[in-house]
Amino acid sequence: MSRLLLPSLFSISRKQVLAASSFRNLYGRHSFVHWTSAAMSQDSASGGSSASGARTFCSLEDLSAKKCVPCNAKDLRAMTEQSAQELLQKVAGWDMANDNGTLKLHRSWTVKSFTKGLDFFKRVADIAESEGHHPDLHLVGWNNVKIDIWTHAIGGLTENDFILAAKINQLQVEDLLRKKKVAK
Repeated sequence: MSRLLLPSLFSISRKQVLAASSFRNLYGRHSFVHWTSAAMSQDSASGGSSASGARTFCSLEDLSAKKCVPCNAKDLRAMTEQSAQELLQKVAGWDMANDNGTLKLHRSWTVKSFTKGLDFFKRVADIAESEGHHPDLHLVGWNNVKIDIWTHAIGGLTENDFILAAKINQLQVEDLLRKKKVAK
């Protein structure tokens, strides 16, 4: 009985409920936007989809606490270079490169040996697989590890790329890295 009365008690459309539910599923307890009926109505009226569109912007919250979202969302677009520059500050050690018009995140490490490089990739692969977002991994020479991250499906950067970079930054890899020589 209450199921039948529920729609008459609230003036929220099915699209709004689905958008809020999708947003909650994407962000879990780490949400940084508080949805209101008015905001959702305004968004629905404009035909936009904030739940997926918001994924190209980041809050002040720690990126590593977030989860990558599927790259097949219709409204997912590459972020601007300015937005990417702002997020770049949150992923220490990463650089942004423009590769023939495609913005990418890039970082390099020097490992102790060839097999330590493969171990490094295994640790990165475990995170990438759990996030459903996969970087390009390069073992150059015998001990230079390089990673490029961008959202292949859209040909540019999204918040997913920065989330993955933040999670890679949290990896415990000191045992694999070559120690820097201290100048005397």
